[in-house]
Amino acid sequence: MKATRRAMARVTLAGVALFTLALTGCSSAGTSAPAAEAETTASARTPTPLSVVEQLLADAADPTACAVSFVIDGATLDPQLQTQHTLYRVLPIPRAEGRVFAGWYANADSAAAASANAAANAGSPATRVNGSKLVSCSAQQTTLYGAWTTADAVATENARIPILMYHQFTAKAEGESGWLRGNYAYIEDYRAQMQHISAGAFYLPTWDELDAFIDGALFLPDHAAIVTDDDADPTWLTMAAPINEQLQVMATSFDITGDGVAEQNRFILPRSHTHTMHTAGASGQGQMVNLTPAEIAADMEASAAALGGVKEVVAYPYGHHDERSKEGLRAAGYAMARTIEQGYVSVGTDKLALPCIRINFGMDVADLIELIGAAPES
Repeated sequence: MKATRRAMARVTLAGVALFTLALTGCSSAGTSAPAAEAETTASARTPTPLSVVEQLLADAADPTACAVSFVIDGATLDPQLQTQHTLYRVLPIPRAEGRVFAGWYANADSAAAASANAAANAGSPATRVNGSKLVSCSAQQTTLYGAWTTADAVATENARIPILMYHQFTAKAEGESGWLRGNYAYIEDYRAQMQHISAGAFYLPTWDELDAFIDGALFLPDHAAIVTDDDADPTWLTMAAPINEQLQVMATSFDITGDGVAEQNRFILPRSHTHTMHTAGASGQGQMVNLTPAEIAADMEASAAALGGVKEVVAYPYGHHDERSKEGLRAAGYAMARTIEQGYVSVGTDKLALPCIRINFGMDVADLIELIGAAPES
């Protein structure tokens, strides 16, 4: 009996051993399941490539950055990185044979309306977006929509763009005394004039837009104006420029950069009034008509460096200029120059001899309306 029980035990143990071996064998043969699982896990760890916009924002690593995308028929434009709550910097101005660019708009419907009727829509402050507007984004992204129009629309509009020229400012209603009295605008007149421009929905072109407009490549409405000040005088910095910030009216400050570039608010564009050429030369006139083209170019390169490389436009000191001035500016890579000659900028205007509208002491809103027009009727 004992022998029989021992034999049965050996059989049982052998069966267990065989069963265990079988299980081990199954486990060894089934390695494909864990391998597939590991492969899936590795795949899950591989990041999805970032889009161009996402990469821009990732590289910026700046919570104030805004990636701006562009949508326009017939052109593919890379997105740009802008900074929220500052003015747009150098938005693209596409060019196409047989077409005229009519601006960027906040939504597709506005762009379509501008394409259908540029004159009625191009100056709308609510929809046309340019460098006079603050960057505003949602989740660090925004999209602008482009519009096209025709050369016929430009000819029909026949826009004449005034470049307003201011100098110094005074808080005295009776004005300042002395031979420079005419240079001083009464600050309350200036405030009222800027309020007219703001409330009147005037379009405020940037310098690169003016450049393209002169070429006939960009539609600008006749209801437009460019505000400038010469010299960055302390009265401009402390009295006038703050009004532009309050009313959100973009203006250009022509700085004598050799004296230092004044720190100004976000609605002011610092541009060149030369580096050290705002002095009389041997002839008694400004250095722009005394120095050689090479010397002029060197001064203007220094001025551009002081302004961070900006070469859009210069204001001639005293308005003095001639062909040597233009040659020097071209050599330095400047696109435009403003004179003190009275007049308006139109398609085809000489870019290195832009006229202006001088604002003298005693000129009020009524005088400004005579020069640039009234607000459109609602």
